[in-house]
Amino acid sequence: MDHDNYDDGYIRGILNTVRTIAMVGVSANTSRPSYFAFKYLLERGYQMIPVNPSLAGQELLGRKAYAALADIPEPVDMVDIFRASQYALAIVKEALALNPRPKVIWMQLGIRNDEAAKLAEANGLKVVMNRCPKIEYGRLSSEIAWMGVNTRTITAKKAQLFGRGIQRMALNRVTLAGGTTDAAMHAQRPDEG
Repeated sequence: MDHDNYDDGYIRGILNTVRTIAMVGVSANTSRPSYFAFKYLLERGYQMIPVNPSLAGQELLGRKAYAALADIPEPVDMVDIFRASQYALAIVKEALALNPRPKVIWMQLGIRNDEAAKLAEANGLKVVMNRCPKIEYGRLSSEIAWMGVNTRTITAKKAQLFGRGIQRMALNRVTLAGGTTDAAMHAQRPDEG
C-alpha cells in the first residue's frame, strides 16, 4: 500500500463501510481538532466512541467515554488515532488484541507510523495515515466544495442528501481519481495493495 497516495475509492470504501469508530485521544475541549472531527462524524451517522483516560466514565456529546480500547463493550469497525505518532504502535497493538478486531486503523493528519501500519496490515487491517476522516468525508461528498475548496470531484448530478433536517451530502459521488467504483464493493476487495 502506498501510504503517500490513497485512491479515492479506497478512502470512500472505508468511510462507506465502517459504522463504529473509536477515536483515541479525542478531547472534550471544543476548540481542539479532535472535538470537531468527533462531532462532525457523529453528525454524519457514525457511532462514535470517545477513548481518553481523562474522560473515562463521562460523556462526550452524549457518547460514553472509555479509558482504553479494551474497555469498549462492543465491536469497533475503525480506530481513529488522534495521538502523536510515537503512540500509534501501542494503540495498534491494543486494537489487535480486540475480539473482534477492527477493520481499519486511521491515523489523523500529521500522524504517520510505518511500523504500526506494517503491523496492522500484516494482521489484515486496512490503514490510512496522515489523513482526517472529517476532511475526507467532506471532500468526497463535496460538502467542502460549498466553501470553494477544490475537492477534485466533478459531477453534474445533484448529490443525495444525507438527511436529519440539515443539508448534508452522501459519499456516493464520482471523482477524478476514484471513477465510478461502487465504494462498498471496492472496500470488500482483499487485493487493495
